[in-house]
Amino acid sequence: PARFRMDSSQSSLLWIILGVSAAGLVSALLLSRWVLALDRGTAAMQRISNAIQEGAEAYLARQYKTIALLSVVVAALIYVGYAFFRPPETGSAEAGAALSAGTLALYTTGAFLLGALCSGIAGYMGMWVSIRTNIRTAAAATHSLNAALQAALRGGAVSGLFTVAMSLIGVAGMFGLLQVLQPAGYTEDQWMRRIPFLIVGFGFGASFVALFAQLGGGIYTKAADVGADLVGKVEAGIPEDDPRNPAVIADLVGDNVGDCAGRGADLFESTAAENIGAMILGVLLFPFFGVKGVLFPLVVGAVGLIASIVGVFVVRTSGDEDPMKALNRGFYVTSAIVAVALYFLCRTLLTGPTVPPDAWWHYFACAMIGLATAFAFVYITQYYTEYRYRPVLSIADASQTGPATNIIAGLAVGMESTVLPVITVAVAIVSSYYLGQSSGLTNAAGQPIGGLFGTAVATMGMLGTAGYILAMDVFGPITDNAGGIVEMSEQPESIREKTDRLDAVGNTTKALTKGYAIGSASLAAFLLFSAYLDEVHVLTGTDLEVNLAKPQVFVAGLLGAMLVFWFSALAMTAVRKAAQSVITEVRRQFREMPGIMQGTQQPDYGRCVDIVTVGALKAMVVPGALVVFFPILVGLIFKQVNIGAEAVAAFLMVATIAGILMAVFLNNGGGAWDNAKKYIETGHYGGKRSEAHKAAVVGDTVGDPFKDTAGPSLHVLIKLLATITLVLAPLFI
Repeated sequence: PARFRMDSSQSSLLWIILGVSAAGLVSALLLSRWVLALDRGTAAMQRISNAIQEGAEAYLARQYKTIALLSVVVAALIYVGYAFFRPPETGSAEAGAALSAGTLALYTTGAFLLGALCSGIAGYMGMWVSIRTNIRTAAAATHSLNAALQAALRGGAVSGLFTVAMSLIGVAGMFGLLQVLQPAGYTEDQWMRRIPFLIVGFGFGASFVALFAQLGGGIYTKAADVGADLVGKVEAGIPEDDPRNPAVIADLVGDNVGDCAGRGADLFESTAAENIGAMILGVLLFPFFGVKGVLFPLVVGAVGLIASIVGVFVVRTSGDEDPMKALNRGFYVTSAIVAVALYFLCRTLLTGPTVPPDAWWHYFACAMIGLATAFAFVYITQYYTEYRYRPVLSIADASQTGPATNIIAGLAVGMESTVLPVITVAVAIVSSYYLGQSSGLTNAAGQPIGGLFGTAVATMGMLGTAGYILAMDVFGPITDNAGGIVEMSEQPESIREKTDRLDAVGNTTKALTKGYAIGSASLAAFLLFSAYLDEVHVLTGTDLEVNLAKPQVFVAGLLGAMLVFWFSALAMTAVRKAAQSVITEVRRQFREMPGIMQGTQQPDYGRCVDIVTVGALKAMVVPGALVVFFPILVGLIFKQVNIGAEAVAAFLMVATIAGILMAVFLNNGGGAWDNAKKYIETGHYGGKRSEAHKAAVVGDTVGDPFKDTAGPSLHVLIKLLATITLVLAPLFI
């Protein structure tokens, strides 16, 4: 096959990626300046907004201190593992010289720390903007619905653009840096093929921080929410976001630390881990596409960034239109731009002197399958979580006979909601694999080898719209907070009506982005699993066959599925414990300060914020550590019977399958319970304060840790397991 140089056109590819990412950061900064220039409303609004800001910043500062300490410990372990316990490299004429243990340890640890740092910055940025946009959205609602919609979406877009741009700059920057550090004993080609394996640590670092950010934030937000709802709504009978509720500020802070900081880090690590996995699969086809195939995922990400910027700016609504329609328009525009761009990218980048002339359109079709999968997940999630459709209506109907039937109905909807997503993922993976296999790319023995890269391109197609999707996600907590600020500062009913409409849309967008996140996690998990097998092949020179009929391999798989359930149990228990302390505290304040209910005494909001902060930080460490150390333990134990790499592959495979199903069940079940309660609140089955409503509140409370703690943390868990095994594969062989 023809040999490729990183000639001027290809190094210019790297510059284009970095240039577009930098432009993305600049757009994010300009948007944030636009948002921060908006009016901040009345003094009463500002008082509440400042309390939310204070609570969120105090929590994140403490959380990041904890995560930083844990990251340093893990980085030290990676360094020691690579420097002293990794089998030495042999090197070969084909692959290039052996790198010393110290060099490998340095590269991998450095990549890990950089990934952790960027992931932390992405999460922090998302929250920094959202706690400043909430009050500006509330103030904008006093003028018009359109003004509030644009303020909230553009505030969310700061987080979306920043996250995607940071992820591209991190991966492309490391690629460029290592390219400059090419050691002796390597040709340029050999070094290019080596680099993606050296930067897998970046994905591990990003996933590591994202897991703790999502888990800690999820425990925080739901402990406060459950506590505020059960005592406020059910026992005291006061409405949501009532200023008399001592846990209300903690609840509003929770929206930011869970949905903005947590999801920002989550989507950051999605894009980073998937880009690296796709680059590793691009190395397989190096003889055909050269560096263009390796950098292709990053170019797609850069184009998606531009498309997301355009998508955000086309969103506007008239007073009577459903705001969701306006947001959907932005999504369609973003997707259309990504589709057109992918056509030209596949035509120009996925070609070469030895590539069959029609191979590119096979890969373009794969990318379209990925885009279609994103749409499918958005619609499936809408069907299961919106109260216009059968599933949610069935839960609302069951609420008439009490909490028990409500919970049975909710569990059934959650379980049923796994069917369509699994079929969607199955169709996407198999069809993109076959399209890639039939592209005409073959190895020396004449066997087709383009299939796995086909699945990678489909994943890239799905992630093309990530910037816009994240903007829609952060839109949720911003509008939720704006509604809270309007309610607590006792604004007129007409304004509360506007923020209520936006809040209802925000709940939908939060559910949709979870659907999107789990869809991309499923495609990515398969991609990262293929990358793991590819890395084992590079390390051992033989193909790894995973045979579940071997008892040891079967047991390793079983342990993987068990980990998913164990982790979910720890996450739920953490919410229960923290929520119980909040409930006790809120009851105590109502009992000891009777003036609160008359409105003559101010509740002690800070006390509840403190309780949840300490509870969430304490509770996130054990489940997080479990996920990091469990796969390592499995690999090292099974290595004693010479089956380490295969056992870890089975562990990863089955944990991924169980994790995807569990996450879909938890996300959709929780979302459906929430909207069944909202449906009753619109006046059906007796409306607010009826027996059906009380039953629905209980169901919604059960669904809270489902959809906002355990469910979203599982997306990260799936990818964290994959990136850990990628980084530590050499230790298991």
